[in-house]
Amino acid sequence: MSQSAPPPQPQPQPQSLPTDANPFAQQPPPAPARGTMALGLVAAVLAAVAAAALYGVVIGLTEHEIGWAAVGVGFVIGVAAGKLGGRSPALAITAAVLALGSVYLGQLVGEAMIGADQIGVSFSELFFQHLDVVQRAWKAEADPLTFVFFAIAAWAAFSGAQKAAR
Repeated sequence: MSQSAPPPQPQPQPQSLPTDANPFAQQPPPAPARGTMALGLVAAVLAAVAAAALYGVVIGLTEHEIGWAAVGVGFVIGVAAGKLGGRSPALAITAAVLALGSVYLGQLVGEAMIGADQIGVSFSELFFQHLDVVQRAWKAEADPLTFVFFAIAAWAAFSGAQKAAR
């Protein structure tokens, strides 16, 4: 007697992908490099220096402090810190402190531009060789609105860092 083998059962076939499909398409893309406190800090410092220079030039050319420019200074610093540094309350506070320094430096640059024009010397000579004179002139012209601009810039930096990190 010969036994017959049962007929072969069809095996389930794996679903094949079209030849033009990306086999990695189901995987999410890698997250961009973010969230490093050091990178956020470096970006905030660079933004603070650039914003101070620009703010100083605006003050020097217009011979007035401009509130919206102080908002811009703070916001640029905060966004740079938040985008590259991620969520960190310490980084947002650092951005606010940098904004205070940036507005102050910008006001000194503006004061030096105005003073250099008035006394007929170069900006670099007045700013770099006689910074004490520039600081005394700034103190003499500072009014309550000057300090409001400091507060606005710090607030814009802090809130900009928090919003950019989301």
